[in-house]
Amino acid sequence: MTTMPPIVSIDDLADHPDAVIADVRWYLDGRDARAAYESGHLPGAVFVDLEHDLSTPLKSPDAGRHPFPEPDAFAAAMGSLGIGDDSTVIAYDDTGGMTAGRLVVMLRMIGRNAAVLDGGIGLWQGELMQGPGVIPEHLDFTPCEWPLDRLADAEEVIAVASSEHGLVLDARAHARFTGEVTQIDPRPGHVPGASSAPWADNIDPETQRFRPAAELRERFNALGVSASDSVITYCGSGVSACMNILAMEQAGLPPARLYVASFSGWSADPDREVELGPGR
Repeated sequence: MTTMPPIVSIDDLADHPDAVIADVRWYLDGRDARAAYESGHLPGAVFVDLEHDLSTPLKSPDAGRHPFPEPDAFAAAMGSLGIGDDSTVIAYDDTGGMTAGRLVVMLRMIGRNAAVLDGGIGLWQGELMQGPGVIPEHLDFTPCEWPLDRLADAEEVIAVASSEHGLVLDARAHARFTGEVTQIDPRPGHVPGASSAPWADNIDPETQRFRPAAELRERFNALGVSASDSVITYCGSGVSACMNILAMEQAGLPPARLYVASFSGWSADPDREVELGPGR
């Protein structure tokens, strides 16, 4: 079971001197995240590749752009990064936690200690390391099946979205939700019945850190979380939606399920309807 909160501050790093610091930068626009890491990263941090360590090659379009890897593959990736069964992981990026949250949710989902570094590399005041980084010692990481009660498939999304007491949250920017901007998804719009809940609204624009727990609780309850028996969150490919999962946990709310295929998978299936406009 996890024993640490989902979000920790820069000051909290001193309380976890043996933690594996994970750099999980990645860019939707195709910029080279490895190059960003080598140009400057937190001392001792290992680079975690979203495409290769936290995803599996696309099996079919309706699986989305970033399907979860098989448990054996994920365990092998973690072990090669120096993450073992008893490791504590603190992950960061330069986008408020948008991609670091994916690693943290995956680890917490299977009972490992992991947290997002609040504010990420942007709030780091010390020197940065350059170059390819350290080669971590390989550790044993026991494969664990992904818990089905923390995940949702397309049929479950349909059921929850159409239920009077269910809630489906779309973590993408509002313009992508309404269909004004298509960006990378096969079709514009959103899952019918979903509500817009941009992940970026969890971040205070002035401090670049997560909003206080009370504000997060107020935000999600205004979206209908407290009145819902089941909450599912999605985004474009199951990455930024993890920020809503972590923010809800930080707020003391029951865990939301992740629809990993998200809208990239949903909209790739021509038989699935999409909805345009502001939603409910």
